[in-house]
Amino acid sequence: MTETAIQFEHVRKSFGNEVVIPDLNFKINQGEFITILGSSGCGKTTTLKMVNGLLKPSAGKIMVNSQQISELDLVRLRRHTGYVVQQIGLFPHITVAENIAVVPRMLQWDQEAIKQRVDELLTLVQLAPAEYRDRYPKQLSGGQQQRVGVARALAANPPTVLFDEPFGALDALTREKLQEEIKQIHTALQGKTFLFVTHDINEALFLGQRVMVMKDGRIEQFATPTEIVSHPATNFVRELLGTVQQNQALWRDFND
Repeated sequence: MTETAIQFEHVRKSFGNEVVIPDLNFKINQGEFITILGSSGCGKTTTLKMVNGLLKPSAGKIMVNSQQISELDLVRLRRHTGYVVQQIGLFPHITVAENIAVVPRMLQWDQEAIKQRVDELLTLVQLAPAEYRDRYPKQLSGGQQQRVGVARALAANPPTVLFDEPFGALDALTREKLQEEIKQIHTALQGKTFLFVTHDINEALFLGQRVMVMKDGRIEQFATPTEIVSHPATNFVRELLGTVQQNQALWRDFND
């Protein structure tokens, strides 16, 4: 039987008098790679931040691994939830290895276990440990820094990893390569739940086993990429798909 990793039940989120999310309901299974797609202000990042308690819902219930977030120690929850953001947020004054080791040190792992984990993760994100372990963030490219950010998020072997538009600031070629790599990493790790926020429809359809399309704090469609492309549920989803078709038509015009 498939276990539920994340569940929202009638979740509402307001900031003052502004209702950002009126009534959100969904389930994510353990081990799924879910992408959340929508334009700016649709509530996708707010949804992500409620998963690890960075934001509290105004109403409703959020369950993570069958436990209600409101009853959990949020510090412990965050230390066991990976988090990758667009700004990367590496500490500039410490090495790559020390950046990756931040959470394992907080959890009081022994030094040898930390070293082994750092080298294992650098290899996973395709950065040779001997070459990159002792470098500082400023000595890395944007793509290499983001790889270290992914490694750091995975350091304590969390069951769930949250990605908040992590590739948005990268050039197109680097972004495409990292999309392929993150998909391979999810397959290699087996059983990890990835929740990935993006405003890029191509990225969402390429990465997600299921895609949650959001607008104005509501889910327009939550289905596989094939289902969304074949049977868009609303006009908004059809319009999103239309932007892809426009791009394809543009390239056809250039090639004619």
